[in-house]
Amino acid sequence: MALGRRGRDRHIDYWPGFVDALSTLLLVFIFLLSVFMLTQFFLTQEMTGKDNVLQRLQAQIRQLTELLSLERASGQNNETELAAVRASLEAAEAERDSLRGRLAATPTAPDTGREQALARDLDAQKDVASRALSQIDLLNQQIAALRRQMAALEEALNASEQKDKESQAKLADLGRRLNVALAQRVQELTRFRSEFFGRLSQILGNRPEIRVVGDRFVFQSEIFFDPGSATLKPEAQAELDKLASAILDLETEIPADISWALRIDGHTDNRPIATAQFPSNWELSAARAIAVVQFLISKGVSPQHLIAAGFGEFQPIDTGTSDEAHAHNRRIELKLTER
Repeated sequence: MALGRRGRDRHIDYWPGFVDALSTLLLVFIFLLSVFMLTQFFLTQEMTGKDNVLQRLQAQIRQLTELLSLERASGQNNETELAAVRASLEAAEAERDSLRGRLAATPTAPDTGREQALARDLDAQKDVASRALSQIDLLNQQIAALRRQMAALEEALNASEQKDKESQAKLADLGRRLNVALAQRVQELTRFRSEFFGRLSQILGNRPEIRVVGDRFVFQSEIFFDPGSATLKPEAQAELDKLASAILDLETEIPADISWALRIDGHTDNRPIATAQFPSNWELSAARAIAVVQFLISKGVSPQHLIAAGFGEFQPIDTGTSDEAHAHNRRIELKLTER
């Protein structure tokens, strides 16, 4: 009968380890998804700002194009008017030359009054032509200034598009490097976990009340505590001394840039407890985890690398109702995880 029970105690239930592995993968996936969403948020904000600037630039370009069209139309009208003035001036000069020719051929005294009138009319036409030429020169200067402004706007737009492309490339490279770094950290932590549990197995020996389940090292609560108590038994200190020594070695081996912690989980069976000190199994499981953590701290383990958690009766590894199933569920678990 004792041999049968020891065989059952040595049975390894892989299901909780599989669940914890899936939970770890899910947490890593959620973290990566959060980083991706945050990156997309900042990228969207930057793209929105650039789109607004682009729209304003395009609106200015449309306005300048319309103004340039109006100026061109006005210039064409002025050129037409100037051509008409020039034609009128040429006709007046021709008429003046004709009159001068006739006056020169006529022996009588010239009509000085008519000639003076033609001269004044000619001077007036010259003034109109001069003003038209001045206005055309001014319009040409304005058109040249508009073209320079459009060229500057186009250059600014090209620079903005280039900067946007560079920002997208940097974000993509950052995300890729972050994914690689996370994968490396997970691999390194997994390696240290395997080495740590292997070392614990060698130190504590092959005992049925101490076993590895998935990514956790499991101690039966009876090793450390009396039933219904969260006070460490005197004989438990020898086992915890071995555990503290292994953790201290682990602290010197894991690089400082890896954020890790050893989580101490307290679990109970589903039989209720209601005492003044422990109104429920929540309080009992948490108190037992805290007691183990406090002992490890007293042995020199850094508090930054320890986490105490109480799960009550709500994470059983044996769903049976026998005393043996209850004993399996009353346990202390160690899990090396990211902080």
